[in-house]
Amino acid sequence: MNNTDKKNIAILGSTGSIGTQTLEVIGSNADLFSVFMLTANSNADLLISQALAFAPAYAIICDTSKYPYVKEALAKTTTKVLAGIDAIIETVTHPDIHIVLTAMVGFAGLEPTIAAIKAGKDIALANKETLVVAGELITGLAKKNDVKILPVDSEHSAIFQCLAGEQENSVEKIILTASGGPFRGRSLDFLNNVTRQDALKHPNWVMGAKITIDSASLMNKGLEVIEAKWLFDIDAAQIDVIVHPQSIIHSMVQFHDGSIKAQMGLPDMKLPIQYALSYPSRLKNNFKRFDFIKYPELTFEKPDLETFRNLALAYAALKKGGNMPCIINAANEIAVAGFLTEHISFLGMSEVIEQCMQQIAFVERPVLEDYLNTDKETRIFAQNLIQKMPLKGKTVLT
Repeated sequence: MNNTDKKNIAILGSTGSIGTQTLEVIGSNADLFSVFMLTANSNADLLISQALAFAPAYAIICDTSKYPYVKEALAKTTTKVLAGIDAIIETVTHPDIHIVLTAMVGFAGLEPTIAAIKAGKDIALANKETLVVAGELITGLAKKNDVKILPVDSEHSAIFQCLAGEQENSVEKIILTASGGPFRGRSLDFLNNVTRQDALKHPNWVMGAKITIDSASLMNKGLEVIEAKWLFDIDAAQIDVIVHPQSIIHSMVQFHDGSIKAQMGLPDMKLPIQYALSYPSRLKNNFKRFDFIKYPELTFEKPDLETFRNLALAYAALKKGGNMPCIINAANEIAVAGFLTEHISFLGMSEVIEQCMQQIAFVERPVLEDYLNTDKETRIFAQNLIQKMPLKGKTVLT
């Protein structure tokens, strides 16, 4: 690839953990990639510093109140500053963009991703909620528009890599690995008293707050199960989850002859990010290498679905289908926010999600409008539930 073949990258969510690591990868491969577009929700200062460092054509801040500040800071640059989600949806279709890396947190990433796919952009997908909420819609659009969806999650990237060259061979099972999070092996009584600070201490990965809490509750693995179904066109019964505390094997594929392929490496999100951007090539890098001698034991165990109910709820939502995964995603986003602001307990998150699954209207064959309505209705219902769930005498969320 020469300089004229540089890939222009749009990063949706550039100030988060995935976004900042993506910029590290791009910065180390400036002869191959250039930053065309950066977006942030509200972190104006970091967006400004990124724009000054990478000189994108566009910088977009979702929080419109911070638009004047960002615009003034970048006034002497060639970067055009815009604000709001509509600006992202419009700009992501720009003809000069080659790959859109979607790292916006939660449901917010859905509409920009749809717009990018309709414009024929390949998607480096770090926003798992997009496929969780509307997997059938997204994969159908990708096929219609001849768009590649390149997974950035370490587990789905691992599966994607294991499937390379295996197009003619039947997959018997996908095995997603989970670290188990900071509370692996703990009891319900223990979890009833864990704090926000406890849950944010992930043993292996450095991630944003929302995904770290999801990892602690195993909801992250539940969302990944749903995402895997759509990414790899496989039934729920063919997706297993196994707890692997060392996080060295990132996931596995078992073929119909019984053979298993695993993708391994040290926990480092920059590797799956780099693979998604450079696919189908592999780029040389100086990332730290795995040494088998330093890991004499790789261990595995079954997930505890009774203690960590979120994983069981995610499986139930996938089997139900329709808008049910959309319901659990919206309920979970509100529940995690409630836990992070100390308005509900760790176990209270599962209660909110389950009640939403039981009470929100089920739609068997949803279209985009149904997803948008379901998301809004579920968030309101979940907020109301949290208001009625006082935590240890504290004032509840208002």
